[in-house]
Amino acid sequence: MLTLFFVSDLPTTVGSTYEFGGDDAGHAIRVLRTQIGDGLALSSGQGAWSIVEVIAIAKKSMTVRVVSSGFEEALPVEFTVAQALTKGDRIKEAIELNTAGGADVILLWAATRSIGKATPDLMQKLGTTAREASKQTRRNRIPFVMGVLDAKKIAAEIPNYDLAIIFHESATQKLTDVVKPGAKKVLLIIGPEGGISDEELTLFKTAGAQVALMGRPIFRSAHAGMAALSGVNAALKIW
Repeated sequence: MLTLFFVSDLPTTVGSTYEFGGDDAGHAIRVLRTQIGDGLALSSGQGAWSIVEVIAIAKKSMTVRVVSSGFEEALPVEFTVAQALTKGDRIKEAIELNTAGGADVILLWAATRSIGKATPDLMQKLGTTAREASKQTRRNRIPFVMGVLDAKKIAAEIPNYDLAIIFHESATQKLTDVVKPGAKKVLLIIGPEGGISDEELTLFKTAGAQVALMGRPIFRSAHAGMAALSGVNAALKIW
């Protein structure tokens, strides 16, 4: 499997050459020990991709030739995860797992019981986290990380989705009970470590969200999004 890198000026003409530089090129040279003749995958991060062959290597850059190129269409279902802020590095872990699970958009929200705080510096770092996680999971589409929203703003978004699900231990319905075929836009709402408050739960339900139970185990907030995405992808027969 070829290593994936994202570039802003993706070359797509077969046979053309491209100067691949920056930190990623340096990583490929120093860490991955890339050699002349090796293949790499380059992507725009928005679906376009090119397979390239290394034809020359300098100290911090390399010249590559485009072997093939194409475009990866988006999946038929768009997934948005509303991820409550968590403390410390767990929010970074949540971004990594939601990216691996197939989220297209990650909305960060400040729940009543959220401990973590979002700063401009943190938001920039989480955008980088989504990019790096996309490289590791070989996604040609980098999820969009945005926020921070409050519960009222999350609730206002719910009518824009075919299916919105809140995961809460008080639910009487299983995840598979609320997922119906045909949904094209799905919102999954993940609460903080301390749980979604009764007021937030009522707010989301009133806006039209379904409440579901995600099995018997109680997941950490950072892990719940990945589990939810897995279940819904399977239920909608995407996986």
